[in-house]
Formats: sequence, structure tokens, C-alpha cells
Amino acid sequence: MIYLDYQATTPLAPEAREAMLRWLEGPGEGDGFANPASTHKGGRAAAAAVEVARDQVAALLPKRGRVFFTSGATESLNWALLRGAEVLPGGVAGLSIEHAGSLQCLERLNATILPVDSEGLALPPENALIPENGIVATMLVNNEVGTIQPVADFAAAAHAKNSLLLCDAVQGYGRVAIPGEADLIAISAHKIHGPKGIGALWVKDGVDLPPLMFGGAQEQGMRSGTVSPALCAGFGAAAALAAERFEKDAEHVERLWSLALDMLPEWTINGAANPRYHGNLNVRREGVNGLRLMSDARDIAFSLGSACGSGSGKVSHVLRAMGIGEADARASIRLGWGRYTSEQNLRDGLNAIKDAARLQGVN
Repeated sequence: MIYLDYQATTPLAPEAREAMLRWLEGPGEGDGFANPASTHKGGRAAAAAVEVARDQVAALLPKRGRVFFTSGATESLNWALLRGAEVLPGGVAGLSIEHAGSLQCLERLNATILPVDSEGLALPPENALIPENGIVATMLVNNEVGTIQPVADFAAAAHAKNSLLLCDAVQGYGRVAIPGEADLIAISAHKIHGPKGIGALWVKDGVDLPPLMFGGAQEQGMRSGTVSPALCAGFGAAAALAAERFEKDAEHVERLWSLALDMLPEWTINGAANPRYHGNLNVRREGVNGLRLMSDARDIAFSLGSACGSGSGKVSHVLRAMGIGEADARASIRLGWGRYTSEQNLRDGLNAIKDAARLQGVN
């Protein structure tokens, strides 16, 4: 299988896997299985590993804030929005192209939905639509079309009305610069070659967010429950590797982007080419049925949009928000690549997709 679905998840980095192994060892192999809340030697070692990982994750985030580990970005977004709305009574606003982890919270909170243009870029924030003493949710890199949103502009608009800015940085963390103006930032390990099942919520110093869960007072009293040293270590190692390889990975992604554009001249790009993360190419072709394309090119892993909604049969809410009609939306596919995608992988994958399109009479 040729894997071109990096927005859904990324391959686990060998370095992350290695970092996790000690903390999975059982009796007779070591003490890595210890509970990090225990006060004996094994527990203290596990707790230290969690803190090392916390520092590694924080190194890619703004200064003057705290990292709280969660089960993933969806939990982080739910925590920030649903619990944050309890103490910030002014209301909530968010972009129409937010990930479902935010969007469904926004709908539950009867939030103001902020529009985007036909290129998938947020319109300039209007003062009347920004809540007073509330929360504004603005993702950094869209997961379906890769457009980079003007987070700093929305942060300024939010702060002018005494509101907080929540940034879903899942697709941007470790890939693009994280805006220092945000007050809350949600991230996920498995989008940067770390393990699934762990993410984090970064909370700016001075922001008063209620605890998510109560119990044993883990995670600085904000999220009770036993922390997994293995998952934390894997996340930390993946973050450290992303920091180390930041420029090299970015250069590789740009080469693959150029190759893809050269090979797909007849396809129309959905969303702005810039500002955009170039590891995400969402394209459409008149006459193509995206679902059939996936079936005919079954050895190539790509998607029709968000992995969270790809099985629903519904047209992408992101493409709808951009004004793309149903026929064009159903003719659209999302291709994603990154660190472990070779130029030959991409070339072979795109040729297979083009061959599948020809079976539908599209040359």
C-alpha cells in the first residue's frame, strides 16, 4: 500500500516507538510499568519521564503556558470549549470549517459560526460577530484543504473584547509556526508520527480553565486519571524529532507538492495554494466519482476528506462552506504526504489514481 493520507494519521516514528518500549516493560524486564503517581522508585522514574515528555511537547509551543496531556485533540477541544464556556458567559464563535471536534461543540453551545471565502480562508473578523468575554475558535491549518488561517488576527479581535482564542493546531503542530497570540491550543501526537491515544491542551499562563475531570488530581489537578508514561514518552520523542527535523521535513514536503502539481495539471485545487500547508492537496476533476476512485485505486491510501466523516456519505462541510457544489465535492479527493513519503511513492500513487480516473472515462 502507498500511504497518502497523512492528515488522517501519520506513521509512527521509530524513535517514538523506541521511547515507548521501556515504559511498557513488565516484571522481569524492568520497572517501566510503574504508575507515575506512585512514590516508590519506579513511580518516580515514570513521573520523571512524563515531565521530560511534557517539556519536549512544550518546546514547539509558545512560552508562558502549561501543557496538560489528554487522550487526544478532540478531548482537548471539548475541554476548552465546553468547560471554558461555563466560566466565560459571553458566548462562543468559531469558523465554519472547524474540525468536528470543535464544530459539534460550537453547535451544542449555539455559537456564532464565522464564514470563510471560496478559497477556504477565514474572512476578516467582524467586531459584531466576536463575543464579549467568551471564546473564539480558529483552527490553524484546515484538515481537509490545508489552508492556514489568520489566527493572530482573530486573537487580536478576541482580546479586544476580553475573549479567549482557542487554536486547533493539530495539523500545524510540528509543521508550521504556532501563533503565540493564542490562549488555548489543542494538539495531537499521532499527526506528528507519535502514538494514537494522546494529545494535549496548552493553556496560557493566567487563563483560568476549570478542571476536566476529578479524582486523583493528576495532571496538576486538572485532569484526573492515571497518566500513561509510554504514550507521553512517544509523544515527547515525536515532538523532539519534529523540532530537530523541522526544516528538512518542510523542504521535503515542498518537493512533493511541486511533483504533485506537475503530475495533476488537469485537476483543480480546492482551497488557496497559499497560505497553505503543502503536505495537503485537496483536488477535484470533473467527471470523477471520488468514492469509485478509492475503490479502483484500492492499493493507494487517500481520502475524500476528514477521516472522522468519510464513512458518513455526506458531502464535506468544509467544501460546502467554501461554496463548492455537491457534484464538485463528490469529485474531490484529499492527498496527504510527509516525512516518510518518497518521491517514487508519490509518483506511483498519483499514476495509480490517474489510471483509476481513466476507468471512469476521464483522461
